[in-house]
Amino acid sequence: MRTQVAIIGAGPAGMFLAHLLRRDGIDAVVIERRDRAYVEGRVRAGVLEEVTVDLMHRLGLAERLVREGLVHGGTNLSLDGRLFRIDMAALTGGSTVTVYGQQEVMRDLFDAAEARDLSIVWNAMDVTLDGLDGDRPSVSWQADGASHTLDCDFVVGCDGYHGVSRAAIPADVLKTFERVYPFGWLGILADVPPADHELIYANHERGFALASMRSATRSRYYIQCGVDENVADWSDDRFWDELCLRLGPETAAKVTRGPSFEKAIAPLRSFVSEPMRWGRLFLAGDAAHIVPPTGAKGMNLAVSDVTMLGEAFAEHYGERCDAGIDGYSARALARVWKAERFSWWFTSVTHRFPTMDGFDRRIQMAELDYIRGSQAAQRTLAENYVGLPMTAA
Repeated sequence: MRTQVAIIGAGPAGMFLAHLLRRDGIDAVVIERRDRAYVEGRVRAGVLEEVTVDLMHRLGLAERLVREGLVHGGTNLSLDGRLFRIDMAALTGGSTVTVYGQQEVMRDLFDAAEARDLSIVWNAMDVTLDGLDGDRPSVSWQADGASHTLDCDFVVGCDGYHGVSRAAIPADVLKTFERVYPFGWLGILADVPPADHELIYANHERGFALASMRSATRSRYYIQCGVDENVADWSDDRFWDELCLRLGPETAAKVTRGPSFEKAIAPLRSFVSEPMRWGRLFLAGDAAHIVPPTGAKGMNLAVSDVTMLGEAFAEHYGERCDAGIDGYSARALARVWKAERFSWWFTSVTHRFPTMDGFDRRIQMAELDYIRGSQAAQRTLAENYVGLPMTAA
């Protein structure tokens, strides 16, 4: 078996890249250790930057997005129940975000992959990478009781934090940077209308809360909790009571309660690995970086990574120029670190940390009060929230 680009992982990064390469006439094979139902069923992010929305349009994947996505021109912050709105569109020259769940994005990617006959290997076990530091890399795996090997020009690791790709970079080359947060998010999905037509990020003395949605009839809510807490200890009634307390009476009056059909605790961490290219191996998405969900940057960063990488491969094969390939890691990391900074900052001003004392709490309150009264501060938040522009290669 032979291809030009082997893509490890059929998540957002891998599938967007596969479509980009197909558009540019570059052969690619996606190798995924799970099946489609598992990948498509994972509950993940739901806020798309314009970078992601624009790419879906360019790839011909936006039909359902246009019909079902919820375009938001603003977002809301709450401090102990006192609500104020950030008019992102007005502050950024018209930029917006679109609420459209990652599950829906994956469905669109997979449906189009079938229609376009993209090559995807499902249920590939024991994936190994070889020859990455030479000119003839290969990927091997086990499937259907047999061994398979794929020769290629390049390997792109889109296989997430726990995948094999990042581990293939020698320890004396790879540098990692990490911040683990001492709390998690307890999240639920419920088929009830959202409390507001835009997101609400709440800072309360009892902890953070987020009022979000997946559609006009499906709500996504989160509250900050201990990472070692047991989901079974949180009945729906207990969750709704705590959520409404943290959102404050004005928003709580608009919360529609109902049974949850998904409930889980997600830990929060920031993580970056450098470089994002070694030899014939490139990293993209969660294989290279993780952000806390505050600010909704995870999938959007994956999309910006593979957009840059797609440009680099098109330049390599179409123009016989390796400038984009050689500059990929530095270019991608410049955007990654800005998103890491924003996610870290937004988390720090909206959450209660176990070590916080009265001084720390007053600093948080002053920061949010400053944002409330400063158009310059609101513009900085808005520019980062809708997504910073892609830098030139």
